[in-house]
Amino acid sequence: MANGGPVEHGFPHLETVQEAVTALYRRLSYDTVRTFSASVAPVDVAFCDTDDLYLGAQRVARELVRHYRLPDARMIVSFREMTHAANVELTAGPEYFIELNDRFRTHRRDIGAALAHEVMHVYLHRLDLSFPGTRANEILTDTAATYLGAGWLLLDAYREDGASSQKLGYLTPEEFGYVLAKRALVFGEDPSVWFTSPQAYTAYGRGLERARRDERQPPLTAAGWAGRRRYARDRRHAQDPHAAGPAADGDAYAFTAQAPGQLRVSFPCPTCHQRIRVPVRGRVRARCGLCRTVLECDT
Repeated sequence: MANGGPVEHGFPHLETVQEAVTALYRRLSYDTVRTFSASVAPVDVAFCDTDDLYLGAQRVARELVRHYRLPDARMIVSFREMTHAANVELTAGPEYFIELNDRFRTHRRDIGAALAHEVMHVYLHRLDLSFPGTRANEILTDTAATYLGAGWLLLDAYREDGASSQKLGYLTPEEFGYVLAKRALVFGEDPSVWFTSPQAYTAYGRGLERARRDERQPPLTAAGWAGRRRYARDRRHAQDPHAAGPAADGDAYAFTAQAPGQLRVSFPCPTCHQRIRVPVRGRVRARCGLCRTVLECDT
């Protein structure tokens, strides 16, 4: 939790975020991800200063348990002085003890954001889905909470001005915006209408711009002129039998030769980031086997 300190910006964790989206689809399946088409509604997690602190926190926790479809899980919420925003004790259940930073006693509107992250820890624990290392696992948790409809709360908890700052979670504001935008493009949702933080709008806009860039990478037909020209150059290089090896554009697309005259290109799905392989033969329509996105390609 950044509390008055500097807030990291940009997309330093983007690779891990994309791996987390892929892991969600692989572990949950396309059909299960689609059941989260509706985000947590602001009215269901609203928390005003006149609400009883403990009863209100329990109510919000129950709503997030319902949203994540954990009917047999009970969250016991308490408050104490601590460095981090919150902590959850992961056990076999059905009771889970969540501790929130004492700061939330007076910043109650952000309790939903902290609980969205902690209850997602329980959800992933029950799925037995984790990444190696604390930081990568926390990024997975932020990404999962956001992609499954509760992460707009975490972005909305981001506030920054000349005198103070606050940010919850391990993702940067722009990365939260990126995952929200990826979700919005899949479900036709506009989460910006729920923001109360002016800075959240800006971060979401930058994340949306980065997410749309994923949809304009060659060999997709929506790629821009510069990308198409670079792709054509790399394709010629890959088709040259005297070249040093198959050309590639970093982690975007890569060519492999199956046999003489038989070239294939692999590239990440713009929705779930699983790599897709198609033959190099001009216009091709591909369907991602993981998220079922239909892609128009010009290979």
